[in-house]
Amino acid sequence: MSRLKKYFLGVDVGSSSVKTCLFDAELGSTVAFASVPDSEQPIISRQPGWAEQDPKMWWENFEAGCHAVFELSRVDAKEVGAIGIAYQMHGLVVTDADHVPLRDAIIWCDSRATDIGLNSFHDIGANICLNTVLNSPGNFTASRLRWVRENEPDLYRKIRHMLLPGDFLALCLTGEASTTEGGLSEAILWNFRDRCPSKEVLSHFDIDPSLVPRTVPAIGFQGSVLDDIADRLGLSPSTPLTYRCGDQSNNAFSLGANAPGEVVATAGTSGVIYAVTDNNVSDTLSRVNTFIHVNNSLSEPRNGVLVCLNGTAILYRWLKTILGGNDDSFGYEDLNKLALQSPPGANGLHVFPFGNGAERILNDLRVDAHITHLDFNRQGRADLVRASLEGIVYALRLGFDVLKELGIQPQVIKATSTNLFLGPAFCSIFTNAMRTPVHIYQTTGAEGAARGAALGSGYFSNPEDTFRNLTIKQVHEPDSKLSDRYASGFAAWKKELKERILPGKRIISRQ
Repeated sequence: MSRLKKYFLGVDVGSSSVKTCLFDAELGSTVAFASVPDSEQPIISRQPGWAEQDPKMWWENFEAGCHAVFELSRVDAKEVGAIGIAYQMHGLVVTDADHVPLRDAIIWCDSRATDIGLNSFHDIGANICLNTVLNSPGNFTASRLRWVRENEPDLYRKIRHMLLPGDFLALCLTGEASTTEGGLSEAILWNFRDRCPSKEVLSHFDIDPSLVPRTVPAIGFQGSVLDDIADRLGLSPSTPLTYRCGDQSNNAFSLGANAPGEVVATAGTSGVIYAVTDNNVSDTLSRVNTFIHVNNSLSEPRNGVLVCLNGTAILYRWLKTILGGNDDSFGYEDLNKLALQSPPGANGLHVFPFGNGAERILNDLRVDAHITHLDFNRQGRADLVRASLEGIVYALRLGFDVLKELGIQPQVIKATSTNLFLGPAFCSIFTNAMRTPVHIYQTTGAEGAARGAALGSGYFSNPEDTFRNLTIKQVHEPDSKLSDRYASGFAAWKKELKERILPGKRIISRQ
């Protein structure tokens, strides 16, 4: 009988960086972690509202991250038992028959297919969309492929596979094109009712079904690493790939949130609130979206209802650049300190953080960011930083209220100690504006993917065992006075959004 390997490799392909983790399943902890590049991956924007990345860059950064974690840990790469992949959702990678990308990937915050998606919702019919794919096709992967068909017909004719970013990395590792049911749901190509690819969406967009790769289990064997790739990475031949899912589903999984009613939040480049449910729920205004959760099964159905705000940590990065100028020593910790120097309400300053493409919570409108009530005599840098954090939280609160409309009533929100949740001001604003306790855990999406690989390989027998040693790092409880203060602040911010930023648009609420 072969010896059971205890090390697992997890990768999280983000838009800012590719994070790689080497996880010791016996100890239940990360032994090495790398984020490549040191700065941030470039986003190509050839036109306003466009956002693309070279998928080959993701592979190169993953390869560099692999070598880094093995060098840091001094663990022999041949001791890795399996690999898990998490990835930025909704991107589109198209390859030819030789598996070569035909163009740069259209990534999650790209807005070019917004009108295509909105029109298709009406053409296909709201009843079919909301009761089968549970969403409007919106500004998601299927609509982006249709955009390529309409605008790049010569290139489109060369496409052999349409892939999500994680599917592309899996293709590089295994040499086989594949996706998951969850991936198809992210692309708005999954029929939840009939449990198959959506014929209605494929037919409406005139997408050849053969472009959709075969499906593999999200948790379980998906393929083996090619011999030449294993040799380049130092892995054993035929190391299995046993886990794959989009980053938001993976973030919930990473926090052990896999049961109905559990809710998590992230505040990276985009901000997200993600609720696990066992129901096929949909929002008639498409302000939130429903996708298959990673541990979904026939006997125990699981979906994730997603609130997304595009302009989150990317706004913080903008602030760092604007306020830091040429001072390379000015960083995110300096922004966190500044935020604490301004009182709740930021001395009346309002920020509307919609500067990173079309926003789902605003019915896929591209609104751009706004700063209002700026008083040169009363406000300074600290107020701008705090108002930005408050604006981010208030925008997420719009979606949080939609979750409640859909019957989701969270008792606690889980989050990782990363990105904006590293800042005490943001944690306080978020906890009190949501009036919900927040539990902070020390983990990462890459570690979650590595734990998923261990589960998918059979090292762990169930999700409970997989996360048995996950511990809470911090607990933030809402304060009644602060919560009341933020309730008033949110009401004023929301009123201004409806009347000044979006006059005449009935997209904020059903009222």
